[in-house]
Amino acid sequence: MPVTDGGEGVTGPQLARAVLDAAKARREAAGRPRRRTATGAGDGERRLRGYSGPGPDPRDPQPLGAVLNRLVKARGWQQPAAEATVFGAWERVVGAEVAQHSRPVKLENGELTVEARSTAWATQLRLLAGSLLQQIAREIGHNVVRKLHIHGPAAPSWSRGPRRVRGRGPRDTYG
Repeated sequence: MPVTDGGEGVTGPQLARAVLDAAKARREAAGRPRRRTATGAGDGERRLRGYSGPGPDPRDPQPLGAVLNRLVKARGWQQPAAEATVFGAWERVVGAEVAQHSRPVKLENGELTVEARSTAWATQLRLLAGSLLQQIAREIGHNVVRKLHIHGPAAPSWSRGPRRVRGRGPRDTYG
């Protein structure tokens, strides 16, 4: 039977209380402040208990855009998100008229490839390349797109199709 400092025998709930009081006394003697740990919060945030008051509280519903912005920033996805904005918001980035006659094709290492609807628009976009880069930098951010490659529409390929002959093809048969 356990014996305390007074010499009396302690069992059951009294023993648990005595051990708890001894632990509290050791903690206070060590000078450490009392702190509750977060329960259920895996990312180190403290979980608040009770009801939210009349003022703003981190437990209040948050706008989806604010939550997504925090997530993108925490994960370091700013550059891929900015690159995706070039394709997703092309009309807003370059303007309605330019977007109507062109489309972004590929973005690699800061070089954006743009395909124009016609050769005339490709020439026009090459002349506007400097101002397009400025608009992209203003809307999306600097150093996302550093160079533009603009080309016209792809010409049809005659190497495949229902009327194609393999090999050298038909030649002069009058020998």
